[in-house]
Amino acid sequence: MQKFNRRHAIGLIGGATAATLAAPAIAQNRKITVGALRFTSHAGSFVAYENGYFTEAGLDLELKFFQAAQPMAVAIASGDVDFGVTAISGGLISLAQKGAVKVIGGALSEEDGIDGQKILASDAAFQAGLTAPSGLDGKTFGMSTAGSSFHYMGSKIAAAEGVSVTFKPLQKVGAIIGALKSGQIDAWSIVPHIAKPLAGSGAVHIIGNVSDYIPNYQVTTVFTSEKNAAGEADLVKSFLGAYSKGVTDYNSAMIDKAGGEDGINAMVDLLHKYVYADQPLEKAAPGIINGTMRLNEGAALNMTSVEDQLSWFQAEGLVDANITMDILVNPSFVETL
Repeated sequence: MQKFNRRHAIGLIGGATAATLAAPAIAQNRKITVGALRFTSHAGSFVAYENGYFTEAGLDLELKFFQAAQPMAVAIASGDVDFGVTAISGGLISLAQKGAVKVIGGALSEEDGIDGQKILASDAAFQAGLTAPSGLDGKTFGMSTAGSSFHYMGSKIAAAEGVSVTFKPLQKVGAIIGALKSGQIDAWSIVPHIAKPLAGSGAVHIIGNVSDYIPNYQVTTVFTSEKNAAGEADLVKSFLGAYSKGVTDYNSAMIDKAGGEDGINAMVDLLHKYVYADQPLEKAAPGIINGTMRLNEGAALNMTSVEDQLSWFQAEGLVDANITMDILVNPSFVETL
């Protein structure tokens, strides 16, 4: 009997879901706006856009870029953005409670055997002995805002090590990077396409892996407004169908290496329009390649991880204790794990 690990399961789910996500009939050239961060973890949207999958699905898509997860959730709630791909935050959960947003799928997960998010230490802290997460006691940990994914990761790491850290909110990823490089904060955790170049500069050091502390972490999710999830099912299915084709192309090129070096180079060239676009391709390429993590085929959603995140936010008093998974998630559009 063949044994299946989580990677195989997600791959099978993706294959099955591809059929269920076939684009339904909607008005052609339906205009939608999709929120994103300039990370390789958002490659599903970028690849689907560049390869014309949204157009094929009858969607006239505009990408709108953000610097953190929480503002994107607010934009979904206000109607400025139709769909978003980013981490679950306290703000997103509170907006779900108000009937404004809904998680509808999964985007990026930590996976065994795939290099994932890294735990970083500033050079100053590293030289002073912070060479492993066990040394985080009394240190400052960077985050964008309270209730962000950085807050969640740092807390879970600290709890597992039995240490106490102080969180410093810095609003934007760029500000966190600056603070870490200058020693204003001691530690942080981030996706590998940012972590590895920082470590290569010598100003920052990798001291651990997030996956060692949060196995199978559903890092980012796909979400939309409650209005879309409840009343625009065809639109949601069309979006997810096109997005999932982009995910499949990305995984094939960058994880499975189905097209060899030529396929990798072509994908890096495509992503460079969105990730490290301010750098020459030859300088940006290593960072994009270093950021390769498998995206969820068919936008499959790890409900166990999402539930753990919700429980943490509630335990920390960051969201209402009465919020349930049904309030946060509409699992009807994708396969769940």
